[in-house]
Amino acid sequence: MDTDVTARVREICLGFPGAEERVSHGGPAFFVGRQFVQLWPDGHHDRAEPHLWCAAPPGAQEELAAIGQPWFFVPPYVGHRGWLGVVLDGSLPWEEVAELCEDGYRAVAPRRWLDALDGG
Repeated sequence: MDTDVTARVREICLGFPGAEERVSHGGPAFFVGRQFVQLWPDGHHDRAEPHLWCAAPPGAQEELAAIGQPWFFVPPYVGHRGWLGVVLDGSLPWEEVAELCEDGYRAVAPRRWLDALDGG
């Protein structure tokens, strides 16, 4: 297991109000009532590199997957719901990974946690 990737994603995701970590499908997953990130630190399916799947706002998956960057993809199982796959091989800056995780959080979090995140 890539402990550095896991630690970084864990730090990002648990930094959001009300976020919890649970094991789902054998890997770390992050919830705020509903799941917003699934981490695959050792790869999953046809991908050997660490990556995550995250919830995304409407249209984001299509936009990011269409730009042709190798670190974005439509993940299996949840891709039809608009989720985005993100490769964590070091080519995408961690600041951008954090922004994508926040977008996933915002896509599913209840209003009270969004208010807490925004300082309200």
